[in-house]
Amino acid sequence: MPKITEEEIKKFLPLKGPSFEEVKNYLEKYNNEYIVIKCGGSVLINQNLFDNFIGDISILNKLGFIPIIIHGGGKKISSKLNEAGIKSHFIDGLRVTDKKSIGIVEQVLISFNQEITAALKKNNCDSQTITNKHNNILLVEQENPKLGFVGNPKKINLSIIEQIVKEKKVPIIAPLGLDKNNQVFNINADTAAGAIAKKLNARRLIIMSDVEGVLDGNKKLISEINTDKINDLIRDNIISGGMIPKIKNCLDVASNGVKGVCIIDGRLDHSILFELLSASGSGTLIRK
Repeated sequence: MPKITEEEIKKFLPLKGPSFEEVKNYLEKYNNEYIVIKCGGSVLINQNLFDNFIGDISILNKLGFIPIIIHGGGKKISSKLNEAGIKSHFIDGLRVTDKKSIGIVEQVLISFNQEITAALKKNNCDSQTITNKHNNILLVEQENPKLGFVGNPKKINLSIIEQIVKEKKVPIIAPLGLDKNNQVFNINADTAAGAIAKKLNARRLIIMSDVEGVLDGNKKLISEINTDKINDLIRDNIISGGMIPKIKNCLDVASNGVKGVCIIDGRLDHSILFELLSASGSGTLIRK
C-alpha cells in the first residue's frame, strides 16, 4: 500500500460516497490482494453510471488497491446483432454465438474494452487492455455445441495480469478467449470473472449488474445468502432465468477460496466503494 496522506484521500473521495472516517478503517484490509470486479448491464451503456464506475475504479487505484476489471457487453452486442439482422437467442442465460455472430461479438467487446481503458486514462488511472487480440490470457474449450462459439476457460495466463499490476496499471479484460486452434470464443463475463478470481485466489469478487442483488419472495433485498437458501429460492422459482447461472457461478467461486463474493447494484452511486470501504456494504453477499 503506497503512503498516502489523509488530506490527499479527502481530496478525491466523492461527496456521496463513504466518509473518510469509514474509508480509513479499510485501507489495510485489502493490502496486496486482488479485487476482481465484473461490470455489466446498464452500467456500461448509461453515460452517468459509466462515469461513476470509472471514477470509483480510479479511486481504488489511487488508494493502492488492486482492482482487476472484467467487462460484459451484452446490451451493446444485442444492439449490433439487431442492426445486422441477427436475432439473439439464449440457452440458460448464455448467448448462442454462431459463425455470423462471433465476429460482431468480438468487434463490440474489443471496442468496448478500449473505451474503458481510454476513459480510465483520462481519469488519471493507467490501465491496460487484455483481449484475444492483445495480451490474451484465456485458453478455452467449447462450452456446448448448441451454444456455438461460446467458450469455457481452461487455462489462464496469470503472468500477464501480474506484470500489468506490477506496473501499477488496472487490467481491463474482455470476455474473449482462444481455443488450441486460435479460434476466438465468446465467454460469459460472469464465468470469466469467476475463473479469474479463483485462479488469482482473489480476496473479493464483485459482480456489478443492474439488479439490487438477490431478492426474496417479497422482492426485498437479501443481504447475505448461502447454499441452502439459494437452493430453496431456485426450487421455489424466486431465483429464475439468467439469475440462476449468475448465482451458481458466484457460489462456485465462494466455495473455492474467494472470501467475499457479492452481487451489487451498479445503478447506485458509488456502490463499489460502499461495498469495499464501509460497514453497510452493498447488494448481496454470497457464502458457500
